[in-house]
Amino acid sequence: MTKSIWPDAENTVELLKGAKEGDGQAVERLLARHRESLHRMIQLRLDQRIKRRVDVSDVVQDVLIEANRRLLDYLQNPVMAFHLWIRQIAKDRLIDAHRRHRVSAKRSIDREQPMMVSGAVDQSSLDIVGQLCDPGMTPAAAASQRELAVHVEGAIARLGDTDRDIILMRHYEQLSNGEIASALQLTEPAASMRYLRAIRRLRELLDADAAASAARSPGNSGE
Repeated sequence: MTKSIWPDAENTVELLKGAKEGDGQAVERLLARHRESLHRMIQLRLDQRIKRRVDVSDVVQDVLIEANRRLLDYLQNPVMAFHLWIRQIAKDRLIDAHRRHRVSAKRSIDREQPMMVSGAVDQSSLDIVGQLCDPGMTPAAAASQRELAVHVEGAIARLGDTDRDIILMRHYEQLSNGEIASALQLTEPAASMRYLRAIRRLRELLDADAAASAARSPGNSGE
């Protein structure tokens, strides 16, 4: 299982304590240790078209600036775990970016491409392949596990926003069901049901893709 992308809670609690006592270095360290996690979270969710206009690092920097501005309010009323709070700021920034730069609400073919476009297959994609892609899902001459991982990423990108987001939260951010429920302001049973529904829709996409691939193979010409 892939480790959570978010820093461990114990050190975060200590830094929050220092920040509340007015320790400026604690604030700097608190925000700095969440930079990489925010970058990964935003990288996964920023539309491929928008990445041509907006640098992920710039969005991360905006999030950190906003978090620093609002930190005192959070410290006075920590309504959720810090990593959930700062990722919500990131979600708001992503929504703003999409509103500013998307000329249409319609998806382009870019959304059907794998989420990781650098050529490196994400380990979380390999993990979800192991969970979803059983041997009966693909023809005998199946692609390699890494090729399947790229295919899974493409299928996730084709899901609806709600389904895609909860799969990213569970499998790529490695948030627990309780954390997801808190972030989405749902009960834990409701969060669990939403996740199971998303997984079912992802499996349906993969099954349909596998069936279409089998139908196109030379041995299934219908003759």
